[in-house]
Amino acid sequence: DARINRHFADADIPRLHRLLVEQICAEAGGPCVYSGESMEASHAGRQITEAEFNALVEHLVDAMEARKVPVAAQNRLLARLAPMRGDIIRR
Repeated sequence: DARINRHFADADIPRLHRLLVEQICAEAGGPCVYSGESMEASHAGRQITEAEFNALVEHLVDAMEARKVPVAAQNRLLARLAPMRGDIIRR
């Protein structure tokens, strides 16, 4: 996605994927334990805008819809992830 690709240009994609899976699994009730840095620490200095944050959320919703995750379950997960927004945007 051209809106957010620049943030992932130097990323270790396999590690990022593993951490995203851990985080979503943990937020969804486990049994995973998130082993990455805090959202504030991992996004510090990245200057992520609200539009970029929203673009990533769109991709998450698209992925859940593609896997036929019920809307109620999607909403529960998004509600658990939403408080992280302030630690991610423009830090």
